[in-house]
Amino acid sequence: MKNAVSELRKFVAPEFIIGTDARLLAGRYARNLGARHALIVTGPNIISAGWVKDVTASLDAGNVRSTIFSGVSPNPRDHEVMKGAEVFEKSGCDSIIVVGGGSPIDCAKGIGIVSSNRKHVLEFEGVDNVPVPAPPLICIPTTAGTGADVSQFAIINDTNRRVKIAIISKKIVPDIALIDPVPLTTLSPQLTAHTGMDALTHSVEAYVSNASSPVTDIQALESIRLMSTFLKKAFDEPEHTGWRYQTMLGSLFAGLAFSNASLGAVHAMAHSLGGLSDLPHGECNALLLGHVMEFNYPACPGRFETIGNVMGVEPDGCGREERKKAIIRAVMSLSEEVGVTETLGDLGVKKQDIPDLARNAIHDPCLATNPRKATLHDIEKIYEKAL
Repeated sequence: MKNAVSELRKFVAPEFIIGTDARLLAGRYARNLGARHALIVTGPNIISAGWVKDVTASLDAGNVRSTIFSGVSPNPRDHEVMKGAEVFEKSGCDSIIVVGGGSPIDCAKGIGIVSSNRKHVLEFEGVDNVPVPAPPLICIPTTAGTGADVSQFAIINDTNRRVKIAIISKKIVPDIALIDPVPLTTLSPQLTAHTGMDALTHSVEAYVSNASSPVTDIQALESIRLMSTFLKKAFDEPEHTGWRYQTMLGSLFAGLAFSNASLGAVHAMAHSLGGLSDLPHGECNALLLGHVMEFNYPACPGRFETIGNVMGVEPDGCGREERKKAIIRAVMSLSEEVGVTETLGDLGVKKQDIPDLARNAIHDPCLATNPRKATLHDIEKIYEKAL
């Protein structure tokens, strides 16, 4: 019989630096990577907050020219990636630095592989479909949640089909992530909550994934501990860099975990919502997480009980059903404490949308690693419960 303990596993991770003012090292690391002219991918709000100015000053000090591309929406569109690639080529750029959350980072990854492969971004959909590596990529995340700065995932909105596609390849793992808690001090309460719950969802799904491992288990559980302990504190005291640093650590561990263990039904269903209705990704995750946990619980109750223990749930002496309810309640209470109290119905999702949502979700690659096999009918029922 095959010994699972000795099973070969591969893990991917970029170089990363974490700590106060890590963003100010952009110029040094751009030069280390041979950059002469970097495309800075970002968004208008990040520019107005002043974080891009810090990065361009660092690049100037390192004699690295820069061109800014800020045409990125939440849930980045395929045409935005193609426009960014056009700017990259016309400006003569040779590297990419992204300052932003998950949307700019995913867009930057798309720009990189479009530039190196001379193909439309949608042609890279799926697993290991990127032939030529992207130009050097430096990520400076400005949220604590998406984990895109250390992952081999990019999620792009296919605007014609109104679905989100997943690009999964080690060729889009960033060269380095400069993980700095300071830019989080200007993050809005809503984005703090949404991205924080995104990180928690990454960790929960990675831990119960059928592709989990001892390596990703350690990362996922520590992320769950950090986010459940510090997210509310960061939400209440947004300028407290100590709390922000802890949530950055939580996001980092979550990103490393899901990049190597993948995700599950929550993300498959959230991607479908983002593609069809353009809803905020982290908020969708928060509203679906409890319902998917309830569906998945019978497949791995021991794993969910470990999650509960890490979150401080101590339902000793209770029956299995009571323990399940207490663990799910702990997760949903955190969501409510940071102001995520809506339902999908409150966000405009209607019952007649569910068949299309479920048909898209059932084809999402994240569903392959869900611990319990989900049918189209199962997905529809979970959406109905979340309305």
